[in-house]
Amino acid sequence: MKKVILFVTLGVASMLNAQVVTPKASPAAKFQQKVGLADIQIEYARPGAKGRVVFGDLIPYGQMWRLGANENTKITSSEALIFGKDTLAAGTYALFAKPGELNWELYFYADYANWGLPEPWDPSKVKLMVVANAQKTQDYQENLTIQIDALNNNGANIVINWENTKVTLPFSLNTKAKVLASIDKTMAGPSANDYHAAATYYFNENLDLEKALEWSTKAVEMRGNSAYWMTRLKAQLQAANGDYKGAIETAKISIEAAKADGDDAYVRSNEKSIAEWSKKR
Repeated sequence: MKKVILFVTLGVASMLNAQVVTPKASPAAKFQQKVGLADIQIEYARPGAKGRVVFGDLIPYGQMWRLGANENTKITSSEALIFGKDTLAAGTYALFAKPGELNWELYFYADYANWGLPEPWDPSKVKLMVVANAQKTQDYQENLTIQIDALNNNGANIVINWENTKVTLPFSLNTKAKVLASIDKTMAGPSANDYHAAATYYFNENLDLEKALEWSTKAVEMRGNSAYWMTRLKAQLQAANGDYKGAIETAKISIEAAKADGDDAYVRSNEKSIAEWSKKR
C-alpha cells in the first residue's frame, strides 16, 4: 500500500512539474550580416498583422514602441555605426521606435535586458536617436521584418518592414580608414598575398591605381605567372592605367595558366577583356 501511495505521489508531482510547450505568437528571429569589416546581428520577435491596421491604429503614431514583441529588440555591432554626423559606438543596444506617418524616430538604448519598454524610461541611456524615412508600399508584409540591405564595403541600410510600411535607415562604416591602416602596417613586410590583397582593394575602391599596379606587379614577381588570378588583376590594373597593350599581353599569360588549371571562368573573363582592350589600343 505504501508503494502505491509513493507511486501516486510521484506521478502527481511529475504532472505538476510538467509544462505545456506551445509556439510563441511572435516567433523569435536572429539576423546576422557582415558589412565591410563589421559583424552585425539583430535579435527580435516577429508579431503578425493578422488582418489588423498596424501603424496609426494598433501602434499609434507618436508613441514609443518596443519595435517587436516579447524581449527587447537588440542590435549588436562589432564596429561603430555612423548615422549622418552621429556615431554609435560598437556594442549591443536595445532598439526602440516612435513611428510617424512620414518619419520614425529610432532609439539605441544602452539597457537591453528588458521585456517591453523600460520602466521608467531613462533618457541618459539613449546613446543615439536618429530619424528614418517611412513610406507606404504595395507589398504587404504579414510579419515584422528587420534586416540589412543595400550592402557595400562602407555601409548599408537597416530596413524595417511590416504591413504596408517600409522604414529605411542608412548607416556608414569607417571601413576605408581601417583597411588603409592595415595595408600600411602590413606593407612593412608584405607577402605576395598581401600585395595582391592590397592591390585588389585599391582596384575595387578606385583608389591610387598606379600604386595598386606596383603592388600587383610585385605580387606576380614573387608568386610567378602560374598564379593566374594575380596576373588577371595585374592586367586589369594595366588597362585601368591606360596600358592596354601590356594588359593584353598579361591577360594572355593569365589565360594560359588558367587553362592549365582548368579554370574556365578566368579564361572567359580574360578573353572578354582582351576583346574590349583591343578596341582601345
